Amino acid sequence: MRLKFVPDETNYDFFKYRYATFGVSVVAMVLSLIIWLTVGLNFGIDFRGGTTIRTQSTEAVDVGAYRDAIAPLELGDVAISEVFDPSFGEDRNVAMLRIQAQGEEESITAETIAEVEAALQEVDPSITFPSVESVGPKVSGELIQTAFLAVGASLAAILIYIWLRFEWQFSVGAVAALFHDVVLTIGIFSLLQIRFDLATIAALLTIIGYSINDTVVIFDRLRENLIKYKQRALQDVMNLSVNETLSRTIMTSGTTLIALIALLVLGGDVIRGFVFAITWGVVVGTYSSVYVAKNIVLWLGVKRDWSKDSSGPGDKGNQFANIDA
Repeated sequence: MRLKFVPDETNYDFFKYRYATFGVSVVAMVLSLIIWLTVGLNFGIDFRGGTTIRTQSTEAVDVGAYRDAIAPLELGDVAISEVFDPSFGEDRNVAMLRIQAQGEEESITAETIAEVEAALQEVDPSITFPSVESVGPKVSGELIQTAFLAVGASLAAILIYIWLRFEWQFSVGAVAALFHDVVLTIGIFSLLQIRFDLATIAALLTIIGYSINDTVVIFDRLRENLIKYKQRALQDVMNLSVNETLSRTIMTSGTTLIALIALLVLGGDVIRGFVFAITWGVVVGTYSSVYVAKNIVLWLGVKRDWSKDSSGPGDKGNQFANIDA
């Protein structure tokens, strides 16, 4: 007996309120941009600059104890992670501490480093600092620029791919949906002041990949149905295509969210921002695949009859009309 979350055949009208759903998306994007520009992002060490300290000890690393010992120093954003290496012996336990730049200083001062070392030695007297390195604001600024260029380049590449794979209307809809996902993710990070670092950029690129996969699946079914149902209205064919892929969409998003929610609850502070970004991205990406990408394609229309002049408005929604099924 199969467990079914979605019936084999559904007939939901996803475009009944297409103006309202598209309007909600536009308003959400505008609000996200306003929050981003007015409140700003809570940049992590990668983008603000700071100091990385490598610790070494004969005792096992206790990340929680390290964090509790440093907390009274009020150093702001502090990331602590244990370093694993097969070449390390049992008496060599290594951790990495990343502390944000303090005020206008490029790195934390020698006095602050001494305070951190003293605080950690109360937890583990054998701890030492074999390496202390600083990342200045200039390097951090270059990282911000490179990160956003990476996101922009991925959107441009997807635009070209979808254009070649389908039609230009599809590419515009797909990239608009991806832009919607990225802007809303940045907006929620700005609103909640969640730490924004290189891991978040990796999450944004992951969201783009996940969202475009869902969009392409529906686009591919839409193209098949445009050939199969030559006389049906474009909106009806779109509804049919979304309904036919609905089970796949829900199962894929649902199983992904189960794993992400587990990581969000149990994964700890180090990966929480990364996992939250992907979790949010899966939700808005699934929404935008239908209510942004498909709405734009429906609005632009697709030419279904290449034997006629497509310059007139009456040819919208007529591609593939004379192609044998």
